[in-house]
Amino acid sequence: MTAAPARAPREPLTPYQRRLFGFLGVATFFEGYDFFALTQVLPSIRTAFALDRAQAGYLVGAINLGTLLAYLLVSRADRWGRKRVLSVTILGYALFTFLSGLAPNVWIFGAFQLVARVFLIGEWATSMVIAAEEFPAERRGMVLGVISATSSLGAVICAGIVPMVTKLASWRAVYLVGVVPLLLMAWARRDLRETQRFEASHAEPRRPLLAIFGTPYRRRVLELAAIWFFTYVCTQNAVTFWKDYALHELGLADSAAALVVTLGAVVSMPLVFFAGKLFDVIGRKPGAVFVYATVLTGVLGVYFFESHVLLTVAMILAMFGLSAVLTLLNTVTTELFPTELRGDAFVWSNNLLGRIGYVASPFVLGELARDRGWGPVLRGSVVFPALALVLLLIWLPETRGRELEQTATVEEAEATRG
Repeated sequence: MTAAPARAPREPLTPYQRRLFGFLGVATFFEGYDFFALTQVLPSIRTAFALDRAQAGYLVGAINLGTLLAYLLVSRADRWGRKRVLSVTILGYALFTFLSGLAPNVWIFGAFQLVARVFLIGEWATSMVIAAEEFPAERRGMVLGVISATSSLGAVICAGIVPMVTKLASWRAVYLVGVVPLLLMAWARRDLRETQRFEASHAEPRRPLLAIFGTPYRRRVLELAAIWFFTYVCTQNAVTFWKDYALHELGLADSAAALVVTLGAVVSMPLVFFAGKLFDVIGRKPGAVFVYATVLTGVLGVYFFESHVLLTVAMILAMFGLSAVLTLLNTVTTELFPTELRGDAFVWSNNLLGRIGYVASPFVLGELARDRGWGPVLRGSVVFPALALVLLLIWLPETRGRELEQTATVEEAEATRG
């Protein structure tokens, strides 16, 4: 196996890189807020619209279809540029989040949230691409990790305010209060620049959607798609349905369940901020073993324990693992393709093929939980991230400390693979 290159002395981030770091972090904050908003208000929505477990699964699955449709935006990043796509996604997400809070019935709520997810996942994926391209190799994992960790901060804020907001107003207010900061982000985007790598790549203005499968990168796309798919089957659902499980199967009070989630998010958040740094220090593959093991332990625990203390410890592990594993996969997915194909590669491996697991699993698990309950079904789902880890260790090369021009080369990947 090829040894990692010697590390050059680190240069400080430029003023623009520091501003970009903050902007991308704040933008990604709302990905965590939105994801947690649905998980936290799902019991209220079930009550308001008289939904059973299976119907709740259908609603979540239908909303998640937006993550597949996000390819329409993410694929434009290799044509329009990263800056333009990021601007469109922030504005679109602000609009449809606001409209979600005004929806008169479950059908319209689901439709608005589906479209909001299109823009939200478009923003998230484009932010990851920009971060990978604009920061130096020795800090790439750290930067992607911190930006991803701000999603956990969004989850913390959401978990903290939802009980208060729903008590004072209703679940609708959870979506309405997040619009003002989003509009401020839309204004702040004016200072963004196009990435230097995109400007230098001379990317084709138009390219067929299937074009990447005519390149040497088709195998790499399919390998990453399988890893994303199996990971999402568990990670997408573990937190989404936990509060409903806690209220209706464990018999916890809403305040007790909210406390477990809030403590889990708050305590795990500092750890999530260091996940990317961990990958830079020990490598992507050893880091993968650690975070996937944490996912398995945490998810099993939150759907097995009944003690508040043990539930909280398990929730901390689950929250950390679920966030850190996304940081890991974001990092390797953006590292393993050349600039002119990076957007398309993210679209296919994550937004189209990988997210089939994200979209389909709530339908399937909801049906299984109709009679069995969430606990046994979600405990069984941990077999999928275990399989994802095995595939990652077998298929993917180690990319720690390498520039994108190295990691994106197929020949280099094959040399480090074995």
